[in-house]
Amino acid sequence: MRALIQRVSKAAVYVDNHPPARIGQGLVILLGVHQEDTLKDLNFVAEKCAHLRIFADDQGKMNRSLLDINGEALVVSQFTLYGDTRKGRRPSFISAAAPEKADALYEQFVAHFKNLGIEAQTGVFGAHMHVEIHNDGPVTLMVENPRKDTGQRTQSTKPV
Repeated sequence: MRALIQRVSKAAVYVDNHPPARIGQGLVILLGVHQEDTLKDLNFVAEKCAHLRIFADDQGKMNRSLLDINGEALVVSQFTLYGDTRKGRRPSFISAAAPEKADALYEQFVAHFKNLGIEAQTGVFGAHMHVEIHNDGPVTLMVENPRKDTGQRTQSTKPV
């Protein structure tokens, strides 16, 4: 599971014929679900996002979490986070979870946040959306579960 998070002063998501979902200070979380993701992966990423200390304390240091500031979250499904662009010119999305699985884990991710007491708004799963983000900082981070297959190469420890 991948969550591209952005610290925001405010954000909104617009979908045709739906009222916009809006938040104030908090996080926009673009959430990608891998085909092998489980509840364990979801819990890891959700807890990391909720507790990551990226908001300023009284001295201006990034020392507070979303929970500490009583911030809000806008969670948007983003299967393209698993787009593999290493070959060719068209991304491959074969690592992304099937829509049924992705939607179920996406909804559970949002429920996890709400269970933590975080006000969480959402986009509409699978819809074309316009996301308005007022990135604060800017601060943008990738949060991933500790999977072996992240699409990243590991550095060899053997001497060459």
